Amino acid sequence: MFKPLNNYVLIQRIEEENKTAGGIIIPDTAKEKPSRGCVIAVGDGAFENGARVPMTVKAGDTVLFAKWAASANEVKIDGTEYVLIKESDILGILPEKRYAYK
Repeated sequence: MFKPLNNYVLIQRIEEENKTAGGIIIPDTAKEKPSRGCVIAVGDGAFENGARVPMTVKAGDTVLFAKWAASANEVKIDGTEYVLIKESDILGILPEKRYAYK
Protein backbone atom coordinates (compact mmCIF):
# COMPACT_ATOMS: atom_id res chain seq x y z
CA MET A 1 0.00 0.00 0.00
CA PHE A 2 1.03 3.59 -0.59
CA LYS A 3 2.80 5.28 2.35
CA PRO A 4 2.79 9.11 2.33
CA LEU A 5 5.97 10.89 3.36
CA ASN A 6 6.39 13.42 6.18
CA ASN A 7 3.16 15.30 6.95
CA TYR A 8 1.14 14.14 3.93
CA VAL A 9 -2.19 12.31 4.26
CA LEU A 10 -3.83 10.03 1.67
CA ILE A 11 -7.62 10.49 1.65
CA GLN A 12 -10.43 8.83 -0.27
CA ARG A 13 -13.24 11.28 -0.89
CA ILE A 14 -16.70 10.41 0.44
CA GLU A 15 -19.39 11.10 -2.11
CA GLU A 16 -22.16 13.27 -0.70
CA GLU A 17 -25.89 13.26 -1.47
CA ASN A 18 -26.80 14.67 -4.86
CA LYS A 19 -30.09 15.97 -3.48
CA THR A 20 -30.75 19.14 -1.46
CA ALA A 21 -32.75 19.15 1.78
CA GLY A 22 -35.74 20.37 -0.24
CA GLY A 23 -35.52 17.38 -2.59
CA ILE A 24 -33.93 19.12 -5.59
CA ILE A 25 -31.55 16.82 -7.44
CA ILE A 26 -28.18 18.36 -8.26
CA PRO A 27 -26.72 17.17 -11.58
CA ASP A 28 -23.19 15.75 -11.50
CA THR A 29 -21.89 18.60 -13.66
CA ALA A 30 -22.95 21.18 -11.04
CA LYS A 31 -21.67 19.33 -7.98
CA GLU A 32 -18.52 20.37 -6.18
CA LYS A 33 -15.98 17.75 -5.25
CA PRO A 34 -16.63 16.46 -1.74
CA SER A 35 -14.59 17.91 1.09
CA ARG A 36 -15.09 14.90 3.36
CA GLY A 37 -13.01 11.83 3.22
CA CYS A 38 -11.69 8.77 4.92
CA VAL A 39 -8.00 8.76 5.85
CA ILE A 40 -6.34 5.80 4.16
CA ALA A 41 -2.71 6.36 5.15
CA VAL A 42 -0.58 8.99 6.92
CA GLY A 43 3.09 9.90 6.87
CA ASP A 44 5.36 9.83 9.91
CA GLY A 45 5.08 13.59 10.51
CA ALA A 46 7.12 16.65 9.56
CA PHE A 47 10.52 17.51 11.02
CA GLU A 48 10.66 20.58 13.21
CA ASN A 49 13.82 21.61 15.08
CA GLY A 50 15.38 18.22 14.37
CA ALA A 51 12.49 16.20 15.82
CA ARG A 52 9.44 14.61 14.21
CA VAL A 53 6.07 16.18 14.96
CA PRO A 54 3.53 13.37 15.43
CA MET A 55 0.49 13.28 13.14
CA THR A 56 -2.93 14.15 14.60
CA VAL A 57 -4.99 12.03 12.19
CA LYS A 58 -4.79 8.29 11.71
CA ALA A 59 -6.01 5.78 9.13
CA GLY A 60 -9.76 5.25 9.41
CA ASP A 61 -10.57 8.81 10.59
CA THR A 62 -13.30 10.67 8.73
CA VAL A 63 -12.08 14.20 8.09
CA LEU A 64 -13.23 17.50 6.67
CA PHE A 65 -10.59 19.17 4.52
CA ALA A 66 -10.27 22.49 2.71
CA LYS A 67 -12.12 22.39 -0.62
CA TRP A 68 -9.44 24.32 -2.46
CA ALA A 69 -6.39 23.11 -0.57
CA ALA A 70 -3.36 24.65 -2.26
CA SER A 71 -1.32 21.51 -1.79
CA ALA A 72 -4.01 19.03 -2.86
CA ASN A 73 -2.84 16.42 -5.35
CA GLU A 74 -5.27 14.03 -6.95
CA VAL A 75 -3.66 10.64 -7.45
CA LYS A 76 -4.83 7.31 -8.83
CA ILE A 77 -3.51 4.15 -7.18
CA ASP A 78 -4.57 0.74 -8.47
CA GLY A 79 -7.49 2.36 -10.32
CA THR A 80 -8.87 4.19 -7.26
CA GLU A 81 -8.80 7.98 -6.98
CA TYR A 82 -7.40 9.59 -3.83
CA VAL A 83 -6.40 13.04 -2.62
CA LEU A 84 -2.93 13.58 -1.18
CA ILE A 85 -2.81 16.66 1.07
CA LYS A 86 -0.76 18.08 3.90
CA GLU A 87 -2.16 17.51 7.37
CA SER A 88 -2.43 21.29 7.83
CA ASP A 89 -5.14 21.35 5.10
CA ILE A 90 -7.37 19.12 7.24
CA LEU A 91 -9.91 21.27 9.07
CA GLY A 92 -11.06 18.66 11.58
CA ILE A 93 -11.93 15.08 12.40
CA LEU A 94 -15.63 14.21 12.16
CA PRO A 95 -17.09 12.08 14.95
CA GLU A 96 -19.27 10.17 12.49
CA LYS A 97 -18.43 6.52 12.02
CA ARG A 98 -20.99 5.86 9.30
CA TYR A 99 -18.46 6.59 6.55
CA ALA A 100 -15.99 4.02 5.39
CA TYR A 101 -13.83 3.93 2.33
CA LYS A 102 -14.60 1.41 -0.37
